[in-house]
Amino acid sequence: MPEPSANPLASPQYPSPLPPGAAERYVRAFTDQLLASGVRHVVICPGSRSTPLTLVFARDQRWRAWLHIDERSAGYFALGLARQLGEPVALVCSSGTAAANFLPAVVEASLLRVPLLVLTADRPPELRDVGAAQTIDQVRMFGSHVRWATDMTPADGTPALERAARGIAARAAATSMAAPAGPVHVNFPFREPLLERPVADPLPPAGHPVTVTPSVVTPAPEAMRALLEAARGKRGLVVAGPEAGGLPASLVTSVARALGWPVLADPLSGLRAGEHDLEVVVEAYDVLTRVPAFAREMVPEVTLRLGAAPTSKALNVWLAAHPAIDSWVVDVEGAWREPDATVSTMLRGDATSVCRALLEELAPGDSAEAGWLERWRDANAVTVRALRAGADALDEAFEGRAPLELAEALPDGATLVVGNSMPVRDVDTFLPRLGRRVRIEGTRGASGIDGVVSTAVGAAAAGLGPVVLLIGDLSFLHDFNGLWAVNRHGLNLTVLLVNNDGGGIFHFLPQADLAADAFEEWWGTPHGLDLAQAVALHGGHHVRLDGARGWASEVAAALERPGLQVLELRTERVRNVELHRQVIGHATRALEEALAGRAASVGSAAAGVTS
Repeated sequence: MPEPSANPLASPQYPSPLPPGAAERYVRAFTDQLLASGVRHVVICPGSRSTPLTLVFARDQRWRAWLHIDERSAGYFALGLARQLGEPVALVCSSGTAAANFLPAVVEASLLRVPLLVLTADRPPELRDVGAAQTIDQVRMFGSHVRWATDMTPADGTPALERAARGIAARAAATSMAAPAGPVHVNFPFREPLLERPVADPLPPAGHPVTVTPSVVTPAPEAMRALLEAARGKRGLVVAGPEAGGLPASLVTSVARALGWPVLADPLSGLRAGEHDLEVVVEAYDVLTRVPAFAREMVPEVTLRLGAAPTSKALNVWLAAHPAIDSWVVDVEGAWREPDATVSTMLRGDATSVCRALLEELAPGDSAEAGWLERWRDANAVTVRALRAGADALDEAFEGRAPLELAEALPDGATLVVGNSMPVRDVDTFLPRLGRRVRIEGTRGASGIDGVVSTAVGAAAAGLGPVVLLIGDLSFLHDFNGLWAVNRHGLNLTVLLVNNDGGGIFHFLPQADLAADAFEEWWGTPHGLDLAQAVALHGGHHVRLDGARGWASEVAAALERPGLQVLELRTERVRNVELHRQVIGHATRALEEALAGRAASVGSAAAGVTS
């Protein structure tokens, strides 16, 4: 007759040699340390194998636990929440393909540098690679997309392993936040039984909280001296690229002001809107760099790039076409965000420390030649006005107008989440500077259309202010399950949905002409779906936008209503290309005329001096 198991729920198939409460203490040692490390939120997907993790998180009132039924959407929900809060968020799932569905969000978090703690439940080692159900190879399954990965030892009831769990949790949280921040994967194998009867007077986990001091990211003094020497008195540009959470706006604009340089501010940089010095910010560079007369005259001698490569293809191509530019890129050790291979110097440090070091050394005589910044500002003002005038002249719905209407409607403290493909490009081209605190975020790490809805829902879960999502129809459909969390958690989200019934961005690419016979089916991809019904399925309120303008009032009204609010703008894909070319053409002609007038004025003045 077999010995009775110490665990009252153990079965003959899975006898437990552990004392009651051992598995729970092991998990508690890990989660207690996460709390001590500053982690407060966990997103949990339902499953059996993850029961030990789920119960500890759900029963501990110190955690804010969020349920999500779709692992792919849950991963992006956690990403949006972590980015909005600026702190790690834990993410829990069961074993098997559930864990594999986290991959897209893990990739995006890695490239965006957002801290995530991915906690995947797994079968124990003896059930791996033997055909056990719901078992795949999960050990380091996310490869190079995580900052660190480890496979936990199954609980054995010993204090030594509980202390080890604390150390692993401390290391995981610290690694996720160290520069460059990103996801960490901890794989938890659990043996049966997964659920125990509650233990009276349970013992606390062994060990004590672990403190990890943050690493210091500062540039080398000799590198800063070289940058100062390269920048003093030169015609230069500060290129502010996308950065999760935003670049240090006031420091960046102070450096630009001291150098007499414009800041070319990608909308995802954190510098397009705010209370910093917007007078040095240029937002119309996507059009400016397309105009030959301006592009020839205004080639810089030096560029200082902070953040990732800008969204604007026109800007990137223009800079890459001038290899003589002394190009400085600021990034932390181990990172290399330089897709065009134009960098002259990779300056190791973060944007904050580099800007502070520059401001300590820059003197009034270090700025660029008189008029350099002013010429950029004047050209920018002409172009911004012309873009608005070109859009105002239209008497039909235009996708590029959506950012203009949002600029009017977004209140102080709002967050705008921008989808990929056309929405982010329209925001880059048409969104003007805003003198109020508006966060503008996007998923430009891998730049895919997946997970955008859930990222916005996760941002709304942070509760830091109203959240508006600007998104296209295919991206909306791709992450349709992400809307489930809005009602489930009582969140508020306003969506401006641009529906052109397919892949509108492809009409701007060579496929539209060179593969015209196959284009509509394989790139245009019309879906023909009534998206109002999709919104109704999730209990949302749907409004169809009409007319060529005036949608800002509808956005403002939607922000006053609770729950899911979807404003749908219907457009036509082929016509959208024509309208973009018309409006941008109007702006380029306005700039060309202004440049010609300036040249004539300068010529007349020179002639007068000569005479």
